[in-house]
Amino acid sequence: MRKSYPHLFGQTLAALILAGGESSRMGRDKALVNYDGVPMLQRVYQVAANCTEQVYILTPWAERYQNILPSNYNYLIETNPGKGPVNGLSEGLEQISAEWILLLACDLPLLDVEIIQSWINILPQIPPSTLALVPQRSQIWEPMCAFYRQEIKAELQTFLKAGNRSFQKFLSGIEVEALAVDEKTAFMLHNCNYPKDLEI
Repeated sequence: MRKSYPHLFGQTLAALILAGGESSRMGRDKALVNYDGVPMLQRVYQVAANCTEQVYILTPWAERYQNILPSNYNYLIETNPGKGPVNGLSEGLEQISAEWILLLACDLPLLDVEIIQSWINILPQIPPSTLALVPQRSQIWEPMCAFYRQEIKAELQTFLKAGNRSFQKFLSGIEVEALAVDEKTAFMLHNCNYPKDLEI
Protein backbone atom coordinates (compact mmCIF):
# COMPACT_ATOMS: atom_id res chain seq x y z
CA MET A 1 0.00 0.00 0.00
CA ARG A 2 1.41 3.40 -1.01
CA LYS A 3 2.09 5.78 1.85
CA SER A 4 0.30 9.10 1.96
CA TYR A 5 2.62 12.06 2.50
CA PRO A 6 1.65 15.64 3.41
CA HIS A 7 1.02 17.80 0.33
CA LEU A 8 3.76 20.37 -0.28
CA PHE A 9 2.19 22.04 -3.35
CA GLY A 10 5.14 21.37 -5.64
CA GLN A 11 7.89 21.81 -3.07
CA THR A 12 10.20 18.92 -2.28
CA LEU A 13 11.22 17.59 1.13
CA ALA A 14 14.00 15.23 2.18
CA ALA A 15 14.86 13.97 5.64
CA LEU A 16 18.48 14.00 6.77
CA ILE A 17 19.36 11.90 9.83
CA LEU A 18 22.70 12.60 11.48
CA ALA A 19 24.44 9.47 12.76
CA GLY A 20 28.07 10.49 12.99
CA GLY A 21 28.54 11.64 16.56
CA GLU A 22 31.07 10.22 18.98
CA SER A 23 28.38 9.24 21.55
CA SER A 24 30.94 9.82 24.30
CA ARG A 25 28.29 10.57 26.93
CA MET A 26 26.35 7.41 26.09
CA GLY A 27 29.49 5.27 26.08
CA ARG A 28 28.56 3.49 22.84
CA ASP A 29 27.06 4.36 19.47
CA LYS A 30 23.68 5.94 20.25
CA ALA A 31 22.30 4.97 16.86
CA LEU A 32 22.54 1.29 17.81
CA VAL A 33 21.26 1.63 21.38
CA ASN A 34 17.87 -0.02 21.84
CA TYR A 35 14.91 2.00 23.04
CA ASP A 36 11.95 -0.20 23.89
CA GLY A 37 13.64 -3.04 22.01
CA VAL A 38 14.37 -1.12 18.79
CA PRO A 39 17.65 0.63 17.84
CA MET A 40 17.16 4.39 18.04
CA LEU A 41 18.36 5.01 14.48
CA GLN A 42 15.83 2.49 13.19
CA ARG A 43 13.03 4.25 15.09
CA VAL A 44 14.01 7.65 13.69
CA TYR A 45 14.34 6.24 10.18
CA GLN A 46 10.84 4.71 10.33
CA VAL A 47 9.30 8.04 11.33
CA ALA A 48 11.20 9.91 8.63
CA ALA A 49 10.11 7.38 6.00
CA ASN A 50 6.50 8.01 7.01
CA CYS A 51 6.95 11.73 6.36
CA THR A 52 8.86 11.76 3.07
CA GLU A 53 10.01 9.37 0.37
CA GLN A 54 13.51 10.86 0.47
CA VAL A 55 15.41 9.79 3.60
CA TYR A 56 19.18 10.10 3.89
CA ILE A 57 21.56 9.16 6.68
CA LEU A 58 24.78 11.13 7.02
CA THR A 59 27.43 8.97 8.65
CA PRO A 60 31.13 8.14 8.35
CA TRP A 61 30.41 4.44 8.86
CA ALA A 62 27.47 3.36 6.70
CA GLU A 63 28.25 -0.36 6.97
CA ARG A 64 27.61 -0.20 10.71
CA TYR A 65 23.86 0.24 10.22
CA GLN A 66 23.16 -2.20 7.38
CA ASN A 67 21.52 -4.77 9.65
CA ILE A 68 18.94 -2.38 11.16
CA LEU A 69 17.84 -0.44 8.07
CA PRO A 70 16.24 -1.36 4.73
CA SER A 71 18.75 -2.80 2.25
CA ASN A 72 18.18 0.10 -0.15
CA TYR A 73 18.58 2.92 2.37
CA ASN A 74 20.33 6.08 1.19
CA TYR A 75 23.45 7.13 3.02
CA LEU A 76 25.81 10.06 2.59
CA ILE A 77 29.41 9.73 3.71
CA GLU A 78 30.31 12.34 6.32
CA THR A 79 33.75 13.63 5.41
CA ASN A 80 34.35 15.67 8.57
CA PRO A 81 32.96 13.60 11.45
CA GLY A 82 33.06 15.06 14.92
CA LYS A 83 32.56 18.64 13.71
CA GLY A 84 29.00 18.91 15.06
CA PRO A 85 25.48 19.03 13.63
CA VAL A 86 25.84 22.42 11.91
CA ASN A 87 28.60 20.92 9.80
CA GLY A 88 26.47 17.81 9.27
CA LEU A 89 23.60 19.89 7.90
CA SER A 90 26.01 21.74 5.62
CA GLU A 91 27.43 18.47 4.25
CA GLY A 92 23.93 17.12 3.70
CA LEU A 93 22.81 20.19 1.79
CA GLU A 94 25.80 19.81 -0.53
CA GLN A 95 24.45 16.41 -1.60
CA ILE A 96 20.66 16.79 -1.38
CA SER A 97 18.70 18.92 -3.85
CA ALA A 98 15.32 19.02 -2.08
CA GLU A 99 13.92 22.49 -1.33
CA TRP A 100 13.42 21.65 2.34
CA ILE A 101 15.49 19.43 4.62
CA LEU A 102 13.98 17.84 7.72
CA LEU A 103 17.01 17.48 9.97
CA LEU A 104 16.79 14.75 12.60
CA ALA A 105 19.18 13.49 15.25
CA CYS A 106 19.53 9.73 15.59
CA ASP A 107 18.81 9.87 19.34
CA LEU A 108 15.16 10.98 19.25
CA PRO A 109 13.26 7.74 19.96
CA LEU A 110 9.91 9.39 20.70
CA LEU A 111 9.34 11.16 17.39
CA ASP A 112 5.67 11.56 16.50
CA VAL A 113 4.67 11.28 12.84
CA GLU A 114 1.45 13.24 13.38
CA ILE A 115 3.25 16.25 14.89
CA ILE A 116 5.94 16.29 12.21
CA GLN A 117 3.38 16.00 9.42
CA SER A 118 1.45 18.94 10.87
CA TRP A 119 4.66 20.97 10.63
CA ILE A 120 5.25 19.81 7.05
CA ASN A 121 1.81 21.14 6.14
CA ILE A 122 2.98 24.61 7.21
CA LEU A 123 5.99 24.69 4.85
CA PRO A 124 4.15 25.99 1.74
CA GLN A 125 3.04 29.02 3.79
CA ILE A 126 6.53 30.01 4.95
CA PRO A 127 7.76 33.28 3.33
CA PRO A 128 10.75 32.87 0.99
CA SER A 129 12.89 35.04 3.26
CA THR A 130 12.49 32.59 6.15
CA LEU A 131 15.29 30.04 6.05
CA ALA A 132 14.24 27.65 8.80
CA LEU A 133 11.23 26.37 10.75
CA VAL A 134 12.44 25.32 14.19
CA PRO A 135 10.79 24.34 17.50
CA GLN A 136 11.60 26.79 20.31
CA ARG A 137 10.98 26.66 24.05
CA SER A 138 12.19 29.09 26.72
CA GLN A 139 14.11 31.00 24.03
CA ILE A 140 16.12 27.85 23.22
CA TRP A 141 16.00 26.41 19.71
CA GLU A 142 15.50 22.67 19.14
CA PRO A 143 17.46 22.43 15.87
CA MET A 144 17.70 18.65 15.62
CA CYS A 145 14.06 18.16 14.67
CA ALA A 146 13.56 21.09 12.34
CA PHE A 147 13.25 22.22 8.74
CA TYR A 148 15.85 24.10 6.68
CA ARG A 149 15.59 25.61 3.22
CA GLN A 150 18.14 24.75 0.55
CA GLU A 151 18.95 28.49 0.40
CA ILE A 152 20.44 28.32 3.89
CA LYS A 153 23.55 26.66 2.45
CA ALA A 154 25.51 29.89 1.87
CA GLU A 155 24.75 31.12 5.40
CA LEU A 156 25.98 27.82 6.82
CA GLN A 157 29.22 27.91 4.87
CA THR A 158 29.99 31.46 5.99
CA PHE A 159 29.22 30.56 9.60
CA LEU A 160 31.46 27.48 9.53
CA LYS A 161 34.34 29.24 7.77
CA ALA A 162 34.37 31.74 10.62
CA GLY A 163 35.11 28.86 13.00
CA ASN A 164 31.63 28.69 14.53
CA ARG A 165 29.83 25.48 15.49
CA SER A 166 26.92 26.45 17.78
CA PHE A 167 23.46 25.84 16.32
CA GLN A 168 21.97 28.32 18.82
CA LYS A 169 24.32 31.05 17.59
CA PHE A 170 23.67 30.20 13.95
CA LEU A 171 19.89 30.35 14.30
CA SER A 172 20.07 33.65 16.16
CA GLY A 173 21.68 35.23 13.11
CA ILE A 174 19.17 34.21 10.39
CA GLU A 175 15.44 34.54 9.79
CA VAL A 176 13.71 31.64 11.53
CA GLU A 177 10.06 30.90 12.18
CA ALA A 178 9.57 29.40 15.63
CA LEU A 179 7.34 26.40 16.26
CA ALA A 180 5.60 26.41 19.63
CA VAL A 181 6.46 23.50 21.91
CA ASP A 182 3.57 22.21 24.01
CA GLU A 183 3.76 19.34 26.47
CA LYS A 184 3.23 16.67 23.82
CA THR A 185 5.88 18.16 21.56
CA ALA A 186 8.34 18.50 24.43
CA PHE A 187 7.90 14.80 25.13
CA MET A 188 8.55 14.02 21.46
CA LEU A 189 11.78 16.05 21.50
CA HIS A 190 13.30 14.05 24.35
CA ASN A 191 16.78 13.02 23.26
CA CYS A 192 19.04 10.37 24.74
CA ASN A 193 22.58 11.53 25.45
CA TYR A 194 23.17 9.47 28.60
CA PRO A 195 22.12 5.93 29.59
CA LYS A 196 19.72 7.40 32.18
CA ASP A 197 17.86 9.22 29.37
CA LEU A 198 16.66 5.83 28.10
CA GLU A 199 14.50 5.39 31.18
CA ILE A 200 11.74 7.87 30.30
